[in-house]
Amino acid sequence: MFKLLTTFRAVYETKNFSKAAEILYISQPAVSNQIKQLETEISCQLFVRNGRQNISPTRQAAILYDRLLNLFDDWQEVVAAIHNAEQPKETCRIAASNTFAVHYLPQLFKELITRLPQLNFVCEMANSEAVVAKLEKHQIDFGFIEKPLITRAIAREAICKDELVLAGNQAVDRWFVREKDSGVYYYTQRYLQEHNYQPETVVVKNNEMIVKFLELGCGQSLISKKALSAAIPFQTLDSEYQRTMYFLERTHLQSPILQQAAAEIRNFYQSCSA
Repeated sequence: MFKLLTTFRAVYETKNFSKAAEILYISQPAVSNQIKQLETEISCQLFVRNGRQNISPTRQAAILYDRLLNLFDDWQEVVAAIHNAEQPKETCRIAASNTFAVHYLPQLFKELITRLPQLNFVCEMANSEAVVAKLEKHQIDFGFIEKPLITRAIAREAICKDELVLAGNQAVDRWFVREKDSGVYYYTQRYLQEHNYQPETVVVKNNEMIVKFLELGCGQSLISKKALSAAIPFQTLDSEYQRTMYFLERTHLQSPILQQAAAEIRNFYQSCSA
């Protein structure tokens, strides 16, 4: 049964039998057969076939998927406990968007490793949409984003503010802008529209690269004040350009140690704002 559920998860997330087969290293007919076995086992249709490859999940599939993620989490904890019986240590997986990952997460991480030595931490950086997607798929335990995204089965909490400034050489009519999925993209577009400004733009998918361009006087950008080096001139903006950073966690009850980690994160930012 567990093999059938693993196949179901791959099909649900890819919405494609062939892609699921590639992920699972089995043939496409084997994937189809396993899905049919599972549908027979639970007596309901999970996918609507729209041609040879395109499929759409049914409402029953969505329910099964949400419950299945919790089951996989529980199973991973059981396996980890078995393999680490002598030195039990749970893993806490964190993903954060660019600005938070570089300029906010390190100080928080220092606090967490001091207070929770029984946890192993895995940290990664991704844009806000990717962080939400990873949390929905239970690929991470906690997320930090720079956009007020609507989330499914995820609790979202505002934890701090980040000040955006206009930085760089304003004599150069060239703007370095983040990609559309970035948290700062919305603010950049709003600023340009408010000032009826249509400069040459260069899309850069990394804040550290933008900082280097600004240091060389290659143009200007809307960027977090925390990201700037002393060599970059900047202009402060009004309060509308102070964006909120958000802490995300799944609403599904997590292990006691992860619940404690979530509480420590909240306490850290409450003490910082006090």
